[in-house]
Amino acid sequence: QVQLVESGGRLVQAGGSLRLSCAASGGTFRNYVSAWFRQAPGKEREFVGYIWWSSDSTIYADSVKGRFTIARDNAKNTMFLKMNRLNPEDTAVYYCACATTRQYPVSYYYRMAYDYWGQGTQVTVSS
Repeated sequence: QVQLVESGGRLVQAGGSLRLSCAASGGTFRNYVSAWFRQAPGKEREFVGYIWWSSDSTIYADSVKGRFTIARDNAKNTMFLKMNRLNPEDTAVYYCACATTRQYPVSYYYRMAYDYWGQGTQVTVSS
């Protein structure tokens, strides 16, 4: 049973930066495709990006491409989401997730691909 715990969310001004962390226990991040999703009030949970299990290559949603970066520290079994140039539209609860089964790459854009989820961390961007 993999457990994921996010941290780092807080209130930040527009244009600022923030780094979220996701610590894993009961499993090893580098063995999984791991992702970040977010959910704004009244909206569906949406894909932010993922990091591939073996190569550390990353894929991002268009809305965050060029501003957000996903990285992984294998020694600490922790995944990060570095967010730059934040704007109020980035306000959401951010969730990390991991997928323990191998699927087609396009599958990882969708929530159903992921077996384990964290509890979420709130990011609020003020204008």
